[in-house]
Amino acid sequence: MQNQRIVAGLDIGTTKICVIVGRMNEYDKLEVLGVGQAVSEGVKEGIISNINKTVAAITQAVEEAERNSGVNLRIVNVGIAGKHIKSSVHHGGITRSSRDGEITPSDVNRLTNDMYRIVTEAGTDIIHVMPQHYTVDYEPNIKDPVGMAGVKLEADFHIITAQTNAIRNIKKCVQRAGLEIDNLILEPLASALSVLSEEEKEAGVAIVDIGGGTTDLAVFIDGIIRHTSVIPFGGNIITSDIKQGCAVMQNQAELLKVKFGRCLATEAPDNEVVSIPGLRNRSSKEISIKNLSYIIEARMEEIVELVYSEIVRSGYKNRLAGGIVLTGGGSLMQYLKELFEYKTGLDVRIGYPNEYLGRSQSDSVKNPMYATGVGLVLAGFRTLDDRDVYQRNYEQTTQPSYEINGQGQEIKKSSEKPTGGFFANILKKTKELLIDDFDDKSTY
Repeated sequence: MQNQRIVAGLDIGTTKICVIVGRMNEYDKLEVLGVGQAVSEGVKEGIISNINKTVAAITQAVEEAERNSGVNLRIVNVGIAGKHIKSSVHHGGITRSSRDGEITPSDVNRLTNDMYRIVTEAGTDIIHVMPQHYTVDYEPNIKDPVGMAGVKLEADFHIITAQTNAIRNIKKCVQRAGLEIDNLILEPLASALSVLSEEEKEAGVAIVDIGGGTTDLAVFIDGIIRHTSVIPFGGNIITSDIKQGCAVMQNQAELLKVKFGRCLATEAPDNEVVSIPGLRNRSSKEISIKNLSYIIEARMEEIVELVYSEIVRSGYKNRLAGGIVLTGGGSLMQYLKELFEYKTGLDVRIGYPNEYLGRSQSDSVKNPMYATGVGLVLAGFRTLDDRDVYQRNYEQTTQPSYEINGQGQEIKKSSEKPTGGFFANILKKTKELLIDDFDDKSTY
């Protein structure tokens, strides 16, 4: 049934609004059926600032995606970002009524749902509750407690909050575009789904998604999300710096950044210049590539230092065996990888969203700028925490069945899994002998 489902992801970004439609093929790879894109004019630093312009852009992107895929879209997974995003760690616990029974997924879900009721800052709502390690009867550092015996179940939770009004504005725009929201997902978590491998998450890795308005960070250790942060600087502020520093138009500054920009001024040629046409018959202006690179490097150094300080603040800097993975449209700037390596001392690679991609209608989605959109589609087929899959499978295999006894009552059959092996057979035979012996004596 998985390859019959079709999922759409809606990425409401500062520079573009993108809709990606996909489904899983027979090889468990994502097949992109269609892509729609529109210029985003109503979003600033990841926050919707103009409802009507955003609705118009969403509608345009959806219509293009429907035309390319041949699918009529009604439900979408939507990403959320912005400087209003905050994360914190909270501790919670429950006491189970039964001492003999084992911990079930329903117990874990009850503990997680309780964390959605904690008090947060005024004007904020919880969008994600991500469990860290569990504690069972004061036994700490348990990754998955399902199946264990215990009464007291506790855990530390990584809780992510967003501004209430920002969430409402997203929902309002999506609804006015004739769509419904299935899941609201933090954008760096979506990007991680499409870019990171399971080995990197287990080893320890930081994903840095450099967008137009914000730079998003997520840190994974032992396959678990440990830290998230949103830095309110992205590619647009570099364009603004070029516009002011070189005294050119906004669109000219963007072209200069994309075509000639370098994040290391030492790698820029000394004698090369770019000629910019003047306004209203004015003479053209010559821009030095070297000076352009100095402007870009100064701002990128600031962004790198902010990212690095967040990694240090997370407390996991020395555990990132997988280093840093750069993605997003801003990651394509020349020598950005080398600048990150020089400033952080960590291994760095550019993340392309082809980790789980199969055959697709468009190869453009393999660009890092579509990492969030691809991840939002993958979120319809995968989970943000791999432990959820195990817990669902466990619940299915241990689901109790029922039978009718001699008195016409419904009784629960044993849900014990069959065991094998030499010692298991001995225990089984011993149990049968004891039962037979008890039955013989009970006749007297």
